[in-house]
Amino acid sequence: MTMETTDRATFAAGCFWGVEAAFAEIDGVVETAVGYTGGHTENPTYKQVCYDGTGHAEAVEVKFDPAQVSYDHLLDAFWEMHDPTTLNRQGPDWGSQYRSAIFFHTPEQEQAALQSKERAQGKFRKPIVTEITAAPEFYRAEEYHQKYFQKHGGAACHF
Repeated sequence: MTMETTDRATFAAGCFWGVEAAFAEIDGVVETAVGYTGGHTENPTYKQVCYDGTGHAEAVEVKFDPAQVSYDHLLDAFWEMHDPTTLNRQGPDWGSQYRSAIFFHTPEQEQAALQSKERAQGKFRKPIVTEITAAPEFYRAEEYHQKYFQKHGGAACHF
């Protein structure tokens, strides 16, 4: 009997449907969930978050097998899937709920995220505005948002 060990990572990079779809394609990602985090409202709804009054970002919680994929690899994918130089905006979506953020779960993830941000800055002309902060409570979004592109087709919200 083998025990599978998973770690958790949480990212915000604009519309969570596309972010979830991108992370779900990575070998070693065991599970993804879309939701809301980083704000001040308990158990927010999609409608509340859309009105930009909760302080939450649309985010994706990624459960991954570190024996198959590293946190650094997930960070590399994060920088590639959105524009981390636009404040509170991705493509046509704007508001703090669409901000770029890495929510770390351990001191090791914090260090890796900070180092990754430094390396990624060389790929962009403008300064990266991604926030890197401790992961607060993650509120799972309504079920109709989970695996949205898998259920309805599509592959990206922006770009």
